[in-house]
Amino acid sequence: MGIIWTIIIGFVAGVIAKFITPGSNEPSGFILTVILGIAGAFLATYLGQAIGWYGPNDQAGFIGAIVGAIIVLLIWGFIVKKRA
Repeated sequence: MGIIWTIIIGFVAGVIAKFITPGSNEPSGFILTVILGIAGAFLATYLGQAIGWYGPNDQAGFIGAIVGAIIVLLIWGFIVKKRA
């Protein structure tokens, strides 16, 4: 159930992160934004467990997932910017 919860939180976090980080480099598709949001939620979970904020079976909270999604979207923007 933990992975499913992380995917659901990542979905919502990806949508919110897209509204928070506007710009021309952001992903244009809804599906790609959601995938990057889910990746951000997994990133936040992994980093939180590595730092010690979360236990081994804990997932990132909603705010942590949004921050992770924003980080992934900013990294995506830098990668796209360098390609162009």
